Amino acid sequence: MRTIRLVSPGKPLEIAEIPAPAPSVGEVLVRVRAAGICHSDVHYRAGRSSTGPLPLTLGHEVAGTIEECGPGVSQLKPGDRVCLHYLATCGNCAYCHQGNEQFCTTGKMIGKHRDGGYAEFISIPARSVFRLPDEIPFEQGAIMMCSTATSLHALHKARINPGDTVAVFGVGGLGLSAIQLARAFGASEVFAVDIKLTKLELARNLGATPVNASSADPVTQIRERTSGRGVDVALELVGLPLTMTQAVNSLAIKGRAAMVGITDQSFPVSSYHQLINREAEIIGVSDHLAQELPLLLEWCRQGKLDFSHVITRSVSLDAMSVNEVLDDLEGFGEEGRVVIVP
Repeated sequence: MRTIRLVSPGKPLEIAEIPAPAPSVGEVLVRVRAAGICHSDVHYRAGRSSTGPLPLTLGHEVAGTIEECGPGVSQLKPGDRVCLHYLATCGNCAYCHQGNEQFCTTGKMIGKHRDGGYAEFISIPARSVFRLPDEIPFEQGAIMMCSTATSLHALHKARINPGDTVAVFGVGGLGLSAIQLARAFGASEVFAVDIKLTKLELARNLGATPVNASSADPVTQIRERTSGRGVDVALELVGLPLTMTQAVNSLAIKGRAAMVGITDQSFPVSSYHQLINREAEIIGVSDHLAQELPLLLEWCRQGKLDFSHVITRSVSLDAMSVNEVLDDLEGFGEEGRVVIVP
């Protein structure tokens, strides 16, 4: 099968021909119909985030059809439309039993610790497979498995309530999903913060109030538009010290800032002025949970969510095309989600 692989950190991904994997006990083989290109893949390619043994096939946003079921799999059958939770977990450790499988003691992330979806086929445990309703295109099913699901988890962690005001820092794939999800949860107003006018226009079309961070301080703008109060929930989706600081500074009393953007950089916090004096919270967000996916899929099936606007284009299973997308993401230039369609 054809696959696009990380061979050496800091080098472009390469196309390769390797045997299709055979599903082992409890696993299924999935024919990939769509695979999203995530900003996390930029970090893997650059070597800023460690990966499993190389060479490695990237791609953790995957949707497709069941090609073959391994021994012990009875709940799925060939031909089923499916989307994949990003983790291959044990299902037996304390974290898995608690529903916190992102901390599974032996869990392996597809596209990071084991081969992912930048390929024609992928094998994965059946427990990580969810049926994709006919109403949802493969491309949307793929991106929902990371950018959308992570935005949903962030809003859950931030304990969003109907009537809350929300600020979304970074209008990329996660941000465009977060806007719709916040509105679905009943947010009274959603502020979308970015420096690119095209991204802000996309946010406006989804019902958000655009905040142009390139023209004026976004925290000042948000406070002016909330009568000085600030927001109840801030999602930081960029991973830069500046935007992390802005997210915290935008909070109202009792506000919650959910930190999602991957970074190895720190940012300063004044414990009294920014947190104690407001009883504000900074919350770390690690990916998402399998148990959150059914709600997401059902909302999309019902038409409450429309992620067609989040997908800006598709590319073929071609190393040059994928590397170009990753280059754009490296410079924060890509305006939405790009999906590989093998």
